[in-house]
Amino acid sequence: MSTRKISNPLALAVLACLFERPMHPYEVASTLRERRKDESIKLNYGSLYAIVESMRKRKLIEEQETEREGNRPERTIYRLTEAGRFELMDWLSELVCHPVKEYTQFEAGLCLLPVLPPGQAIDLLKERCDALSIEIEQAHARAAYCRKLHLPRLFSIESEYKTRLLEAELAWVQRLVAEIESGKLEGTIEWRSLHPGEPHRGKERKYTAKKSESSP
Repeated sequence: MSTRKISNPLALAVLACLFERPMHPYEVASTLRERRKDESIKLNYGSLYAIVESMRKRKLIEEQETEREGNRPERTIYRLTEAGRFELMDWLSELVCHPVKEYTQFEAGLCLLPVLPPGQAIDLLKERCDALSIEIEQAHARAAYCRKLHLPRLFSIESEYKTRLLEAELAWVQRLVAEIESGKLEGTIEWRSLHPGEPHRGKERKYTAKKSESSP
């Protein structure tokens, strides 16, 4: 993976918009919002203008012209440079091609799950399942609306990807809850021993780490 001097995904979105045609920053932001790309790439106006200026200094984009409409302030329209076009293609190719380690909030919570009493963990995971179910319903509704508008699937595949991730996560969390409730999750006895006030439920299986044949 290459190390980029500008790594904010919003910069990539700006380059992609300018790949279509020259725009001023406000038009870039409006375009991203209209296409709901701000659901996949965090859009912040303060960061946007700072990113535009940084890319201008690095000669990835350049000023094309300045326009004024009525009494509105002047707006500078930017266009891609050849260096910017190369950066866009190289960066996007890297994102599509190479899986990277992403440190999600949920993963952080899971790795420290034993800190919570098992009963509380079950309740919280069930709440997560409810929230995931709502997100999935909303995602399906948006997808149906896009189909009604005959929007080509190409332009919403990031939403499809996110929905599949949500569905997979929901199924996995539901199985995890069932294993904790039944005591079938290895390590449950040790987990409950950390919280002696918790009532025991179901048949629990003690976890014993297996030694390799080479172990003494």
